[in-house]
Parts: sequence; structure tokens; C-alpha cells
Amino acid sequence: MNQASGMQAADHYFVPEPSKYPIIGAVALLLFGSGAALWLNGMPAGRWVFFLGIAILVFMMFGWFGQVVRESEGGKYGRRVDKSFRWSMGWFIFSEVMFFAAFFGALFYARVLSVPWLSSGDNASMLWQGYAGAWPTAGPYASDPFTPMEAWGIPAINTLILLTSGVTLTWAHYGLLNGRRGRLKLGLAVTILLGIIFLSLQAYEYAHAYAELNLRLDSGIYGSTFYLLTGFHGMHVTVGTIMLTVMLFRAFAGHFRPDHHFGFEAAAWYWHFVDVVWLMLFVVVYWL
Repeated sequence: MNQASGMQAADHYFVPEPSKYPIIGAVALLLFGSGAALWLNGMPAGRWVFFLGIAILVFMMFGWFGQVVRESEGGKYGRRVDKSFRWSMGWFIFSEVMFFAAFFGALFYARVLSVPWLSSGDNASMLWQGYAGAWPTAGPYASDPFTPMEAWGIPAINTLILLTSGVTLTWAHYGLLNGRRGRLKLGLAVTILLGIIFLSLQAYEYAHAYAELNLRLDSGIYGSTFYLLTGFHGMHVTVGTIMLTVMLFRAFAGHFRPDHHFGFEAAAWYWHFVDVVWLMLFVVVYWL
């Protein structure tokens, strides 16, 4: 009888009560986007609207995710809910793949198609005399020379750091599966530390690029694609580091079991996705 009741509890599908957090999140994103647009257009109120949107978004995430954690630890989720979470995280990561694919596609179009076209045929002889079209380039109208970022410096070090972080996170995961919670906590802590080191080195790289290489966001097509791709990746590393930090706090609070830890798995999926994107980015943006 107890076994049958347990199976029934595991198979039930939990239906949450109506939540206020989706509308709060929508308001936060509206303020975030409109504030950024106002700020970029030089309106003084833009930055305050932008930071208000961030504050409301953080409030929403703490409240909504905290509610999910409490429901999970309260035993309200069964196998069906777990499956729906896995599908949802899978589709979310797929949307992130498409997000980066758009920027990689823009880089491919500029580098392989448009830049050579501008320096060929009638364009070279009539419109852009003297423009060689060699990559990296700021484009035919470039006025300030810049030095492209070398691959075998900070970018190579950051590649090693992210690869190592993937190993430490997997080590932590195996510790959880084997009931070794000390390994789980240590692996998570080391992974978070590596993420912070990565972000610190990237911030130093940006300062070096602006101050010494004259490589700026407005340095033509090379500058814009470089900062958009590396900047958005850095933002994703920041999000991943925050997610892993939450997982570490939950591990210290006694959460997660070998057979029930999708919150940890979701954060790990996201971190490994960030690792793969960086490998592609290192090869395409820095190396080639």
C-alpha cells in the first residue's frame, strides 16, 4: 500500500497556483529595454529606468526561483514535472544556440561575403580605391587604425580556464551522484572561482584593447562583431556563475539527492553550453 502510494505521488503532476511573477518580469524587461534605449540616446532618465528594470528583474528572479525551490524541496514535483523542466531547459538552451548563431552568421557574412565584395571588381576600381578588404578590417571608411586582439594571450588562458571549469563541474556532479557532498561543494566552489577569474581577465582584456590597441566598439565591422560576440558570451558566463553560486548555497543547505537534483543539472547544462560557445568563439574570432 505504501509502495503504491509512493508510485502515485511520483506520477502526479503538480499544478501551481496563479503567480504574479510573470507580469513582474514583463514590466522589468520593458523598463530594462526602454531604459537602455533612452540611455544610449543620451537621455538622463535612461540610466535610472535601466537600473530600475534590473532591480525589478532581480526581485522577480529571487521570488519566483525561490518559490520553485521550496516546492521542489517540499516534495510537490513528480516525474512528469521533472520531465517538463528538462524539456523547458533544453528549449531554452536551443534558443541561446540560435541567439549566438545569429551573431556568428553576421560575422561570417561580413568576413566571407561583404568585405571581399567591397574590394572586388567595379567596387575596388570606382568606389573604394585602395581598399584591400583583408580581415580584420574596419571597413572602407576606417580612419583610426587599430590592432586586432591576439589569440595566444589572455584568450588562450581563458580557454584553458573554461575547459578546466567544465572538468571541475563534472567532478562535482559525480560527487553528487555518489553521495560525496564534500566533493560536490568543492567542485562547485572551484568552478565558480574559475568563472570569476575568466570574467576578470576579460575585463582586463577590454581595458587593454581600448587603451592600447585602439580597438573599440565603433572600430568598424571587426570591432562591433568582436565586442558583441565576446561581450554577450561574458554576460552568459556571468549568468552561469550566478546560477552555480545559487547551486552552491543550496548544496550547503542540504538540497539535492543523487536521484533528485535537476536544478544542479540545469545549471551544469548551461555552463557546458557556455564552454562550447567559447571554443567556437576562440577559433573564429581570435584565431582565424
